[in-house]
Amino acid sequence: MLRNICRHHRQFGQVIWPFAFPQAQYVPSLSTHLQKASYASATTERKKFYENVSISQVEGGLFEINLDKRKLKTPGGKLFTVPNEALAIAVATEWDVQKDTLKFYTMHLTTLCNTALDNPTQRTKGQMISAALKFLETDTICYRVEEPPGLVELQRNEWDPVMNWIEERYSVVIGSSASIMGPQIPEETKETFCQHLNSYNFWSLTGLEYVITQLKSLVLSFGLIDRHLSVEQAVLLSRLEEEYQIQRWGNVEWVHDYDMYELRARTAAGAMFVHLSSESTAVKRKILQD
Repeated sequence: MLRNICRHHRQFGQVIWPFAFPQAQYVPSLSTHLQKASYASATTERKKFYENVSISQVEGGLFEINLDKRKLKTPGGKLFTVPNEALAIAVATEWDVQKDTLKFYTMHLTTLCNTALDNPTQRTKGQMISAALKFLETDTICYRVEEPPGLVELQRNEWDPVMNWIEERYSVVIGSSASIMGPQIPEETKETFCQHLNSYNFWSLTGLEYVITQLKSLVLSFGLIDRHLSVEQAVLLSRLEEEYQIQRWGNVEWVHDYDMYELRARTAAGAMFVHLSSESTAVKRKILQD
């Protein structure tokens, strides 16, 4: 179906698909509170109301998502437009694979686009960077246990290589600590990461912050976005202590696997969003055919 949609787009400049997601943590104006209210009241499921999904290019090189003859809009009422064809096709796919019931909680790319377009909490790029950097102070892999010995060794064997990689990759010092206060992060390190984060555009930064929130780790998120880690590796490393306890004591049947796969799905969507938001060229025929 997706291949047919892509082919339709190439021939007629039109195709159809939908998606939406919230994000909140700011305070300002009445309009901001109203927007947040509309996001919070959005249904998680809805009966499917369209048959065809398509994308179409509009003025300024942007791409719209169309559901039958309706143009998709954000929860805030804005026209749903994305900066490039690759992201448009990915979002359209989310809408296209929905069955009789639209399950919005599975449409992570749509949600991230809505967040970037509506910016419901009215945050600036600088505020997003500051929020991302705060995770460095409480980064998952910076906090180490002193016992049991098995977990101490597991953290050292699994986390130290990632820590060594990021310190070498960005020429910074981070370190780790077993203290409840965590390691003392040098200001030079924060400044280096601040400059790096500032190199992302607003859309990519939205996706990166989402990944950081999922993994509770700036270090693992950078490893994932830089393709040093796979999604599976990054998620496993973010859950290392939990996985250790499960191996030792067992897990609640199906619950553990569900949580892990959900985290993988959200993390993968966030990473994809970062890369697709940075994509400025049209999708190549070879990619569409594959």
